[in-house]
Amino acid sequence: MNASALKWWETIQIAWSKYTAYRLNFFLQVLGPAFVFFFIKYNLWSAIYGGDQDILIAGYTFQQMITYHIWAMIVGLIAQGHTALNLAEEIRLGKISTYLIYPFQFWEFHTAHFIAFQWLQVLTSAVTVLLLALMSLLTVPSFALILTGLTYCLFVSVFWFALQYLTGLLGFWLEETWILRVILQIMTGFLSGAIIPLDFYPEKFVQFLNYTPFPYLTYFPIKIFMGEMNQIGSAYGIMAFWIVLLWLANHLIWKKGIRLYTAAGM
Repeated sequence: MNASALKWWETIQIAWSKYTAYRLNFFLQVLGPAFVFFFIKYNLWSAIYGGDQDILIAGYTFQQMITYHIWAMIVGLIAQGHTALNLAEEIRLGKISTYLIYPFQFWEFHTAHFIAFQWLQVLTSAVTVLLLALMSLLTVPSFALILTGLTYCLFVSVFWFALQYLTGLLGFWLEETWILRVILQIMTGFLSGAIIPLDFYPEKFVQFLNYTPFPYLTYFPIKIFMGEMNQIGSAYGIMAFWIVLLWLANHLIWKKGIRLYTAAGM
């Protein structure tokens, strides 16, 4: 193993150890999503459907709606779980000075942590699916569908990481970036189909959204897992375009921000 690959491997291992150091926290990460889903979304939609299993709302039966929201939770864990919470803080407190003298660059360190986090999220998602299947709330799809959906979700997670990285880099100019992350989470939740399916929205509005990355973050991968989406080439193309655009923006913002950096928090 060459020196560069060894640095990546060691950093990923350290990040994995950090994320799994607190066993209770890890245990809650595994069980929390399933229980939150059951007590909130399941009961909410049960009340909306009024116990009628056959009624259609926006083309969804009660079971289809429950299945949709289960996969929304799983997609959220895999594709949108990572947040650059420490990035802005490291800039504000002057901690990035350390990375400037290390032989492992700032973006490489955070990308290695992202990779370790994704492995943990895949494991958490697998356990969550198993629990919901044992509770008879979810029928596990075929292996081909799981593999296709998982691969696409991991691709989307790269976009989400790049977007969160961008908000973190704004720490060069902003004292706090948490409000931007909150706005981003709320906007993404509504426009990606994470809160309610996009089938509830006006058709022309959805057609407009198809030119943005939002439908491809949640709605599209949900439909893959549900076996209702076959054409995924265009989705990969659109997401690839936005990923490249974000990485270029991150590169330019980093170059501009590092010129202004004074390590004032040191």
